Parts: sequence; structure tokens; C-alpha cells
Amino acid sequence: MRILTIIICTLLISSSTFAQKGKRDQLKALKVSFITEKLDLSEKEAQVFWPIYNTYDQNMHKYRYYSIRKLRQNIKENYETLTEEEAENYLKKFAELEDKIHKERISLISKLRSIISAKKIIALKSAEEDFNRKMLDQFRKHKNGMHKK
Repeated sequence: MRILTIIICTLLISSSTFAQKGKRDQLKALKVSFITEKLDLSEKEAQVFWPIYNTYDQNMHKYRYYSIRKLRQNIKENYETLTEEEAENYLKKFAELEDKIHKERISLISKLRSIISAKKIIALKSAEEDFNRKMLDQFRKHKNGMHKK
């Protein structure tokens, strides 16, 4: 019976992991399609653009969602007992992460200048914002639809 429970738990966890990975892959494919269309990337441009952009996107995800989120969570959990020195250290870490994010953006622009036009580079920021807004709207609609049932 214990072995059966372990097998069932393992299957549930792995299927959940596959489902999440599948959703991330699907979201990534939607983003690629959306940005490619918005920027009107040629096949040649897309072949060079996407490896550069994907590296940038992974780094931004790492900085925003792991490092900054972790800092915020630590602050929230320890705020009542936070010393002024610890607060100063948190501010320093936030500034360092914001600097890394800024350098990552500058690096992206520098790399893309030889691949796509300045106008397309500017359109990229707008396309990213539009995509994120659409995904947030879809999430809200889905969430509200689930609450109505």
C-alpha cells in the first residue's frame, strides 16, 4: 500500500510539472509569435534576434522573479525585526539588481542594433508591454470565470 501511495504521488507531481512546463512552453510560443508579428521580423532577422532575446528574457526573469521576489519575501517576513543596517543592505541589493536589469536592457539594445532597425527595437518594448497586458487580461478573465462557477 505504501509503495502504491508513493507511485501515485510521484505520478501526480510529475504530471503537474509536465503541465506547468507545457503551459510555459505554450506561453513562450505565443510570445514569440506575438513579438515576431508586431516587429514584422523577416526570417533572417528572427533567426538572429531570438537567441539574443531569449538570453535577455531568461536573465530578466532571473533578476525579477527570483532575486527581487526573494528579497521582497525576506523583507516581508522579517520587517518587524528588521534593523536599520539590514534595511540598508536590502536597499543596496535592490539597487544592485536594478543596475543589472538596466545593464541587461542596454546590452540587448546594443546587440540588436546590428540585427534590426532602431524603430523595431523601440517597437519591441511596446510589443512586450502589449503581450504582458494581454496575458494579464486573459488571466483575470479566466480567474473571474472560475469564481462565477
